[in-house]
Amino acid sequence: MSAPMLTGCSTALVTPFHPNGAIDEVALAALVDWQIAEGIHGLVPCGSTGEAATMSLEERLLVVSITVERTAGRVPVIAGAGGNDTAVAIATGKAMSATGATHLLHVSPAYSKPPQRGILAHYRAIADVSPLPIIVYNVPGRTASNVEAETTLALAEHPNIVAVKEASGNLAQISEIIRHAPQGFSVLSGDDGLTIGVMAAGGHGLVSVVSNAVPRAMSLLCTAMADGQVEVARVLHNKLTSLMSTAFCESNPIPIKAALAMMGRMENKLRLPLVSLDGKYEAKLRASLVEAGALAS
Repeated sequence: MSAPMLTGCSTALVTPFHPNGAIDEVALAALVDWQIAEGIHGLVPCGSTGEAATMSLEERLLVVSITVERTAGRVPVIAGAGGNDTAVAIATGKAMSATGATHLLHVSPAYSKPPQRGILAHYRAIADVSPLPIIVYNVPGRTASNVEAETTLALAEHPNIVAVKEASGNLAQISEIIRHAPQGFSVLSGDDGLTIGVMAAGGHGLVSVVSNAVPRAMSLLCTAMADGQVEVARVLHNKLTSLMSTAFCESNPIPIKAALAMMGRMENKLRLPLVSLDGKYEAKLRASLVEAGALAS
């Protein structure tokens, strides 16, 4: 773990699409440029927020390559490389490493629902051969299985596994990981609304959905918590609470992509089976963006 620890706020990037469904390379490049200009600490292309599940490997490599090129080494680029098949996840990670990404994000296997010893074997097999450091991604709401604290801590002993994105929503579990993790291992919140709680417990930052729309505010919130300026972070959190909630009124990334479209940053285009935001939520989403300072009233 000689590389710098992952800290602060990293954005789980959406993938802009043209109306015909093709990747909007211009909008993606502009989004990356804006994120960095706004002070974001890292970028995570091709995760679940990026709709990687409905993209070909060639498309995913294109998105990561554009992100790496526009980033130009200014912040870490954590490429989503996970998969249900361990062998495919290994191959995807090796392909992603050729893009210039700095880290790989590997989600726990979905659908198969392996026992904890299977999850351990999956990650160890990937980490043993990965050219890049690995971030474990625990998101039981999508995978239907939890990476338990004991499992994460065992994985943290592997020299090529350097962080966990914890989206279990279980603060007791996350705190257990923080308490016993080895030095240099980053514990990152995977839930925007739990950022203050996770960092107050000793966590190191966040992989954020809402920072797609409010990168400066979310990066400042994480910096404030890291600096012990809890009151500053609390004010920012309260300003963003409505957006943090509304951004998940339907399956991610449906609401946040609608938000970015409202802000004029991309087309509101998703790939099936995801569909555009239900119209009944549009006024609430717009109001939350205004409250967050992302849109004029």
